[in-house]
Amino acid sequence: MNYHHILVATDLNDECHPLVARAQALATASNAKLALVHVIEPMAMAFGGDVPMDLSMLQQQQFDQARERIASFADRYPGLTPEQQHLAYGQPRQEIHRLAKENDCDLIVVGSHGRHGLALLLGSTANDVLHGAPCDVLAVRLKKAE
Repeated sequence: MNYHHILVATDLNDECHPLVARAQALATASNAKLALVHVIEPMAMAFGGDVPMDLSMLQQQQFDQARERIASFADRYPGLTPEQQHLAYGQPRQEIHRLAKENDCDLIVVGSHGRHGLALLLGSTANDVLHGAPCDVLAVRLKKAE
């Protein structure tokens, strides 16, 4: 199957480079566009809801750092322009699905730290993305950096 637009969801750590390399190989083989997305979760979600303080300054710093990190991360991949680098703010599954729909992506590539058997994706962002995805999803097994 040939793909036309591949979206790679990444958390921008070094373990994700094989994920992007795999997606880039698929894009090259299919003559497809390639894009990266990194989703920044609201700090209130990380802390479980109501937080009795204003986190907007910290959230802005987190967003600014993510902007620098995605640019640095993408520098390793020639041809991956700033227009192909997306930062989203919100719940990862929803934002990845939204971006895939808006950009007519026909494949989402996510990383998995696969455990065993059917639990390969359970409880992970990869599992969340898989359910209700607007297109195909490829989970690439990631190895822990040693």
